[in-house]
Amino acid sequence: MMTIEIKAFNELTLASLYEVLQLRAEVFVVEQNCPYQDVDGKDQKAIHILGYYKEQLVAYTRVFEPGYYFDNASIGRVVVRENARQYGFGKDIMKASIAFIEDTLDLNTIELSAQTYLKKFYNDLGFQEIGEGYLEDDIPHIRMIKK
Repeated sequence: MMTIEIKAFNELTLASLYEVLQLRAEVFVVEQNCPYQDVDGKDQKAIHILGYYKEQLVAYTRVFEPGYYFDNASIGRVVVRENARQYGFGKDIMKASIAFIEDTLDLNTIELSAQTYLKKFYNDLGFQEIGEGYLEDDIPHIRMIKK
């Protein structure tokens, strides 16, 4: 069972911020071989959803209120540690992120920029594609929305 923590940027400890940045770099930069500017100045405006299993950060998302990333609330930087993907933590962290937006922020429309190969994963969570695909950091993406 994964333990979920929800924190504003100023509530993150140095250790937890380091874990987040390390996990994002491990997957997005190293595993996906995509050099990009992960530390983008948006973390300070995000709500951070952290998923721990056996005291290790294994899953993470960042959530934005409307207007910070898209016009609607949004979820980004969805990541699960490679050796933990077989446990369903991706769906767990997304469900926690969706619940935070719907229950705490009292919003129902959620947008995200999904890596195209994960369309079915997001479809299963209620997201639908909108518009055409595009490249983001040389990786095919599609905008998706859940209403």
